[in-house]
Amino acid sequence: MTLGWYERHLLPWLIDLACGVAPIRRQRLLVIPRAEGRVLEVGFGTGLNVPLYDRARVTTVVGVDPALRMHGLARRRIEAAGLDVQLMGLSAETLPAPDASFDTVVSTYTLCTIPDVAAALREMRRVLKPGGRLLFAEHGLAPDAGVAAWQRRLNPLWSPLAGGCRLDRDIPALLREAGFDVDVQSRYLPGPRFVSYHYWGEARG
Repeated sequence: MTLGWYERHLLPWLIDLACGVAPIRRQRLLVIPRAEGRVLEVGFGTGLNVPLYDRARVTTVVGVDPALRMHGLARRRIEAAGLDVQLMGLSAETLPAPDASFDTVVSTYTLCTIPDVAAALREMRRVLKPGGRLLFAEHGLAPDAGVAAWQRRLNPLWSPLAGGCRLDRDIPALLREAGFDVDVQSRYLPGPRFVSYHYWGEARG
């Protein structure tokens, strides 16, 4: 698929801005410092998580993202953080990694955009070592029927503008369907309610 000017030049900066605001950064801080060992970060994007990793706990980060156009900013953040990071320009539905090869998998504000999210979650579970953890912070389906109805109505307008993001994915249900045991918290963050219901926590395979 050929990307237009908006997708190539403007969208990466808009996503970086939206996903870097203070409430979202606080959500990232609830999970990223808990990563340890060899880490797979799905949806690496512009590298917003890089400064938040605990370098005393993490040995290597493998960043997976199909949007190679976003990696210029990511590389600058990697250099500033001094982490050992490897980038792969691919989607998460088929990961080129052996079974049980990562101590931690990280997904922040990514599960909303992956086309086949069920396949991607199965892959994340496959590559986790026994006892490993998937750390996540995501937005998704609101518990209030009226808000959820608006999320579904707005999806066709929102998704093309937001890089494929869907507003109404039930994150805990998707994780459980992929075979994870889930420890999850959720709440509304400040902002429009159709996009501000957030989930975070950890899942074990």
